[in-house]
Amino acid sequence: MLGKLFGQVSTDASSSTSDQYHLLGEVFPSAWQQQHQTCSYYTVEHLNREKKHTTHALQLHFGTCSRTVSFLLLVIGLVYAELMNSDIPCGVANRGKLRMVHGLFVGIAVVARILHRLGICHQVSFTRWFVACFLYHLKQVPAGLRVKDMTFSEVPVRVYEPTSVCDGLRRGLMYFHGGGWILGSIDSVDEVCRHIAIESDTTVISVGYRLAPEHRYPAQLDDCEKATCHFLSVAETEFGVDSHRVAVGGDSTGANLAAALCQRLACSEDRHLPFPCAQVLIYPALQMADFNLPSYQQNHAVPILFRGRMAFYFLQYLNGDVSLCQEVLEGNHVPTELRPRYELWLSPSNLPPECLTRGFYKHPSPEYDGEVYHAIKDGLEPEVSPLLADDALIQKTPRTFILTCEYDVLRDDGILYRKRLLDLGKDVTWQHVLDGFHGMINFFNQGWLTFPSAVQVVDGAVHYIKTL
Repeated sequence: MLGKLFGQVSTDASSSTSDQYHLLGEVFPSAWQQQHQTCSYYTVEHLNREKKHTTHALQLHFGTCSRTVSFLLLVIGLVYAELMNSDIPCGVANRGKLRMVHGLFVGIAVVARILHRLGICHQVSFTRWFVACFLYHLKQVPAGLRVKDMTFSEVPVRVYEPTSVCDGLRRGLMYFHGGGWILGSIDSVDEVCRHIAIESDTTVISVGYRLAPEHRYPAQLDDCEKATCHFLSVAETEFGVDSHRVAVGGDSTGANLAAALCQRLACSEDRHLPFPCAQVLIYPALQMADFNLPSYQQNHAVPILFRGRMAFYFLQYLNGDVSLCQEVLEGNHVPTELRPRYELWLSPSNLPPECLTRGFYKHPSPEYDGEVYHAIKDGLEPEVSPLLADDALIQKTPRTFILTCEYDVLRDDGILYRKRLLDLGKDVTWQHVLDGFHGMINFFNQGWLTFPSAVQVVDGAVHYIKTL
């Protein structure tokens, strides 16, 4: 087809040119013959070059279109497959919107994976860039609030200070964002921290700790400790905050860091600084010993956090060896001698009966693999799995607020930690969101991404902080 097209173009062009030069030949016969031969040569050469250039351009165009279509079909196919593997129960709030948001996040992850395989950029870097540019936009600071970006002991922080008149010293909150220790940022929880600061009249410090895979455990916890200790040392003199009324808190893996930090500070021999007055744990990740708890079974495919993804995050946090994911999910990493103690703390019998109504099965005892254990053994230590700490250490932790969501693989982590705290006589406040799913707090006041139930999550934390 293209050959016929080019032939037609050449014929039309030659005819038109011959007619023009025929007129010249009638006036200048000798000149016409010489010029006709020369011009015919250049005309043919010109048309040949045009034909080659046009062919090359069309080949590039069709090649680009073909690759683009193939890429889009690949992305659409993978996203569709992931969506088919998801399970959004009827009880989840805003099921349609959650499915749409899940599809968006899966699409981002698929594109990031493809770009990573092509060697264009790291998949984590692309995901961070896309989320920062297109999903979270900082708004103008509202009246009644002062926001400052600072560094505490070389750790970036964002300080939210209410400007209203305060009779005495304010309370404070160190907030650690979630994101599986590899995603999330100060910006991703900006709206949450603003709301908490204004509504509870609290000075909030959001901590931008280092992330994996660039930085492994314990870098994240170390940064949270440095920032917290710095703030405690200057709270009264520089921020008008009562250092004895400073709590620590966070969501998801940020809540893990808050719980682990309280246990680390409780063990510290250097106690010249006040101890956190409370820990605010919003759907916390608290152990990597058992990924077959009822909540993991019931919600294994509920967006936004799948069962396998949680094991992936723990491994990224520890050493980055995600090839161990299946062994960890099966429980092959837990030594035989530790299992009786863990089963005592993690038994489904410790859960309220309503947590078992959607069913679960007793997972068969896995075969212990020593190589897997030695690769991830830090993950069973209290600084990574606070729920697995000894009674003596948990006894030293401050009063606690725990929020859990029914449709969340981490639901039972929070509830079982509450059980251990109550058994030791600790002060615990528990809030359970019946239609909630993991990650809701990230959709607080985020325009079209907003989920109404996210308000319930944030306001629950606000009401508790007001009691401190």
